[in-house]
Amino acid sequence: MAKLSDLQNIGKVLEARLVEAGVDTPETLRELGSREALVRLREADPGACVRELYALEGAIRGVKDTALPEEVKAELRAFHKSLGRAGE
Repeated sequence: MAKLSDLQNIGKVLEARLVEAGVDTPETLRELGSREALVRLREADPGACVRELYALEGAIRGVKDTALPEEVKAELRAFHKSLGRAGE
């Protein structure tokens, strides 16, 4: 079975955090999508940032997070902002 860290943008630390949040396989990440995966990460770590959201979306798409189209990044930023800041 493939590991999350086999995906683009997912290192061992983010992989461990995802597994802790119940996102334990690449298939689960793809099924949930980057937004839901970030919501689950934020349940354990309210400081999960927009860069992690980019990394998750890039992992799903199989591209570096820096290669995401600007319109996709704008949508992801808006989503992240809609979640509010930690402690709000």
